[in-house]
Amino acid sequence: MEVQETRVQTDRIFTIPNILSMARLVGVPVFLWLILWPEFHGPKVDGWALLVLAFAGISDYLDGKLARRWNQVSKLGRVLDPAADRLYVLSTLVGLTWRSILPLWLTVLLLAREVMMAVMLLILRRHRYGPPQVNFIGKAATFNLMYAFPLLLLSDSSGWLATLASVFGWAFAGWGTTLYWWAGILYVVQVRRLVRADTTAD
Repeated sequence: MEVQETRVQTDRIFTIPNILSMARLVGVPVFLWLILWPEFHGPKVDGWALLVLAFAGISDYLDGKLARRWNQVSKLGRVLDPAADRLYVLSTLVGLTWRSILPLWLTVLLLAREVMMAVMLLILRRHRYGPPQVNFIGKAATFNLMYAFPLLLLSDSSGWLATLASVFGWAFAGWGTTLYWWAGILYVVQVRRLVRADTTAD
């Protein structure tokens, strides 16, 4: 998910970057099913869940890179890409919290930020604005969380590798949560300025 305000946007739907984003969206329920399977008396298949997350991370990087390189930045991509990011964050939060890998307070903190963003989007829509542009801090926050979640999932075992994954996973989770809220506050400031300018113009 890249900052796209300096690029010419098209109305094309079936571009390679958009197809990657669509595939990432399809992977969300697959990932959630894999991570929750042990809770419903199924086998523990965390390795497959980690592979789906790895694909999500790689495709997240590639879709923005290819969109810029091939001039395939699209209006649909501006919606699909952040939607896929948020759905992966939400599904991972649900899965890791259900399995007691993440504490409830951290999940509530991250979900509260999503609620705040949903309110901002409603305000923008009421004033006939599109979704806010992705900023660097928001992208950095997503990357930190996308590193944190697989590491924390990997820590749900025993041995030195699990211990190491726990240390680095919580480090990424701390940075990611902080940046996630920082980016959210910047979005609130951006929305406030747009609404104020709109009100003044009227």
